[in-house]
Amino acid sequence: MPTLVADEPTTPPATLKPLPGWSSQPPELAVLEVDESASEVASEVALPVLEEELVADRLPPFPVPWRHPIQCALWIVRTLFGLASLTLLLAVAAAVPIVNFWVLGYLLDVEGRVARSGKIRASFPLLGLAPRFGSIVLGVWLCVLPLRLLAGAATDAQLIDPGGAGGWKFALFVTKWGMAAHLCLALARGGALSCFFRPIKNVRWLLARWRDRDYWVRASTAIGQFLSGLNARPYYSAGWRGYLGTAAWLFIPSALYGSMHDPDKPAQVLVMLTGGVGLWLTLMWAPLLQARFAAENRVMAFKELGAARELFRRAPFAWLFAIVLTYLLALPMYLFKAVSPPQDAMWFITILFVVSIFPTKVALGWAYGRSIRRTERAWWPWRWLCKIVLGILVAIYVFILFFTPAIGEHGRRVLFEHHTLLLPVPF
Repeated sequence: MPTLVADEPTTPPATLKPLPGWSSQPPELAVLEVDESASEVASEVALPVLEEELVADRLPPFPVPWRHPIQCALWIVRTLFGLASLTLLLAVAAAVPIVNFWVLGYLLDVEGRVARSGKIRASFPLLGLAPRFGSIVLGVWLCVLPLRLLAGAATDAQLIDPGGAGGWKFALFVTKWGMAAHLCLALARGGALSCFFRPIKNVRWLLARWRDRDYWVRASTAIGQFLSGLNARPYYSAGWRGYLGTAAWLFIPSALYGSMHDPDKPAQVLVMLTGGVGLWLTLMWAPLLQARFAAENRVMAFKELGAARELFRRAPFAWLFAIVLTYLLALPMYLFKAVSPPQDAMWFITILFVVSIFPTKVALGWAYGRSIRRTERAWWPWRWLCKIVLGILVAIYVFILFFTPAIGEHGRRVLFEHHTLLLPVPF
């Protein structure tokens, strides 16, 4: 079992006590007991540093360039390919309804890993699995490319000489089924990029499996290992629970804020203003509540507003930076809500949403980890300064949101989407 430790506090050592609600079995968790004047946190937060979790899905150490130049170049290539593959995987999944809850769960896991460990290198779960997905996409695309060229030539031949295009059609038929068999064998062997360019070895592998009568076992094992590595069940669970917990805070003020139909009626204006104030307050604290849920994986964390306020008091500048970054990167994405693209082109836009939301989750997790490792509140003038600045900036964000239904294709429904806190999709 990995040993769980807490960072050394800058103030005099605090007393360690076990976190209530956890069993006596290892791993042992410890929390810092703070001064009573700063103890509005309802349940002190554990600081587990899960080494198994970090080693498996974090960036590998960067080699020293002047000592290992070749290894450094390979590290850069592998990392860039892995990050590109991971972004593509998340973008494709986010474009599919229901599946996009898996993406939300992944992003919450990123936030929770950084919050618990305090290390940005820990914010890349599935980084070891993503290159295989990228290899499959690249291999399939390269293999299908000649087939598309042949299909285009057969179509041209049919237009030029309808009676003499039989040879092209037969060649297209044979190539299509041969390529389908080749792709199935490449995927059954594990989907490595080399498998897509070695058809003879694929056939030999199939004959060997046929002799040993273990084709289905080998193929199902290779595919099953890939699918199980996606952590579908825990990410789906975290995505649904995180969505419902955050939406419970956002739904009522968003509905009130978008309820005005006639500005000449004072009652509707008053309801709209009430919703605007409620949405302003909610958007100030919702990121902290969601970060607490991501770090502890407890739905009840969404009810602990007092704990969220205490977290802000301990690291106000960190939270100011993280929340402002969250809403600053969210604003440009509203421009992509103006026109709904075709469903098959949705993944291209979701790439931009994933790229803009991912760093905000890292920043919020970093702010949470920074605040939880501090045992004392920040100086009160700094706390109030950050609150005032944050309140002004979030008020500007809410004011801009008032005009988004005018440019959004779905009208007032735009006010309920909140892609930076809910599903990372434009529609």
